[in-house]
Amino acid sequence: MAQDTLQLFLDDIVTSPSPYTALDRQYVENRIYALIGDGAVQAATAANPIDLVTALVNTAIEHGKINDTPSEREILEAQLMDLMTPLPSALNRGFWDRYQESPSKATDWFYQLSRANDYIKTRNIARNVVFDADTPAGTLEITINLSKPEKDPKAIAAARNQPKTGYPLDQLCMTNEGYLGRLGYPARSNHRIIRLMLGGEIWGFQYSPYAYFVEHAIFLSKVHRPMKVDQHGITNLLEIVRQFPTYFVGSNADLPIVGGSMLSHDHYQGGKHTFPMMKAPLDREFDLNVPGVTAGVVQWPMTDLRLRGAHPEALVTAAVKIMDSWKAYSDESVDVRAYTDGTRHHTITPIAYRDGDDYVLDLVLRDNQTSAQYPDGIFHPHQDVQHIKKENIGLIEVMGRAILPARLKTEMAEVEKYLIGQPNQIAAMHQPWADSLKAQHDITPDNVQAVVHQAIGNTFARVLADAGVFKRDAKGQAALDQFLAQL
Repeated sequence: MAQDTLQLFLDDIVTSPSPYTALDRQYVENRIYALIGDGAVQAATAANPIDLVTALVNTAIEHGKINDTPSEREILEAQLMDLMTPLPSALNRGFWDRYQESPSKATDWFYQLSRANDYIKTRNIARNVVFDADTPAGTLEITINLSKPEKDPKAIAAARNQPKTGYPLDQLCMTNEGYLGRLGYPARSNHRIIRLMLGGEIWGFQYSPYAYFVEHAIFLSKVHRPMKVDQHGITNLLEIVRQFPTYFVGSNADLPIVGGSMLSHDHYQGGKHTFPMMKAPLDREFDLNVPGVTAGVVQWPMTDLRLRGAHPEALVTAAVKIMDSWKAYSDESVDVRAYTDGTRHHTITPIAYRDGDDYVLDLVLRDNQTSAQYPDGIFHPHQDVQHIKKENIGLIEVMGRAILPARLKTEMAEVEKYLIGQPNQIAAMHQPWADSLKAQHDITPDNVQAVVHQAIGNTFARVLADAGVFKRDAKGQAALDQFLAQL
């Protein structure tokens, strides 16, 4: 297949939506030789574009064109995949032409293209550990995230010596589209962004390279500015689900501890996935006195207030009423404080989606206080569950899908060995948890993985309860009713 590797990849390029046709074949072939070096080409293990590009990258290493490092491989892979990717202008035209037929036709096309050109790292994502767990909070989705490549120590060291360019400003800026990449910064030659209008501004729509769920999309502001959850943001979320009715969209909270990992650039996340929280029923309704809007408390470990109505404008009015009140609301009896020493602690995590003709808006109340007892956050995973999850609880996890660190895969394998009496290297931080599992279950080699998976699910349910502002006990719910009454 060695002779065929390059020719098969050329077939993919000239039949893709790229700028190149059969007449350009010789030109593109020489473009590839310029990247991989002249001479024999390695055989590919399979005929799909990803395997063909892997063989071409191996050829470039053999020819001395690049070093065999993760950064240099990634940069060349993206350059080669760029050859089978439309120019941004053509891609936007193709997207909006298909949108005239249906929004789904447009997003399906863009999603498949982003997978085919390996911008969405399907091979890496397949490594993730994913399972469901039935817990007291309902069925939760657990993922151990193995898709992001390990950082290369040599690349980290080399990046330290590189001049700091400050370009692109961050990984969510539109200036990433087509960016070559460098040591310590991802390759983006094959990256494309759809332009759309939101609130009178240009925004971008792209997919996440290391997706956490199906069609994991990112909507990003053209202007580099910090994230802010306000009336304008709520209006934008509802406008996105008006334009893309099969997608949900949400925003991380805009404060540290309860916010996402990228607070420096205004953006939202969405996609085609129905999360556990979205399936959770209402516990009880309450009256906001906003015509056309029904409101209720969701049966969920975190404090989620669900608004529903046929008209986005009415939902915005209702949401602002809740947000403005929450930002200033305190109740010392349940450790809820809007401000300490002039520092604001309250915000929300908002999520919008469609249900038939209705618009639905879930507003999850967040509080980022710390205390001597809980230095990482009063409403953050407490110390006794941090052996499983210590990072911020962001938008995706709020909705019931755990994004757990890669370390857990090997650590849980050692826990399983310990539980069935095999030689092991169990981490000390997991020992008390593992001992409690031993005491509760009759564990065998056949059921040990199921026991551990269930226990991880139950721990994640506890994590969500820790992050819940008004607890799901009588005291917490009475305090929530007081907040709702003053609305």
